[in-house]
Amino acid sequence: MNPRRKGVPIIIFGAALRPDGSPSPALVNRVNAALSFGQNSPNALYIPTGAVPQAGRTEADVMSELLKNAGISDGQIIAEQTATDTFDSIVACSKILQKQNIKNQSIMLATSPYHMPRCLLLMKIAGWETKAIPFPYASLQGKTAFQKFYILTHEALACAWDALLVLLWRIVR
Repeated sequence: MNPRRKGVPIIIFGAALRPDGSPSPALVNRVNAALSFGQNSPNALYIPTGAVPQAGRTEADVMSELLKNAGISDGQIIAEQTATDTFDSIVACSKILQKQNIKNQSIMLATSPYHMPRCLLLMKIAGWETKAIPFPYASLQGKTAFQKFYILTHEALACAWDALLVLLWRIVR
């Protein structure tokens, strides 16, 4: 068995890139949270997910670059390059975890606090045991009350819709 598979799997959910392809603060904070957690697991397997491109780069590309710049080896990174939303990320990362023969261990999730409940629920419905990585960064700082309301309402509605999609995916597969 490859030694990297002994480490904890960490899925890092994508966040929008800037138009020039550079990382947004949300994306950088998600990667930094994963890196902070991964310091205690030297063989951690990082799975950055996100394929929405800006300037020819995907979220997974940018996150992989940030991980490598932080000293994470290529062998510890499996970039998921197909997902364009959270549902797609759950399905694609589930396939990666299965292919890596990962079972009977917790999958760690790195994302923003407002996005975490949806990710935890969807991964549970998909059949995985998951845990949230602590997120020590302000995620809605600087947002107006309307923007916060919009983000949280979007998450609540998307959570219900994506949960239905994951249930259907499990039935159909």
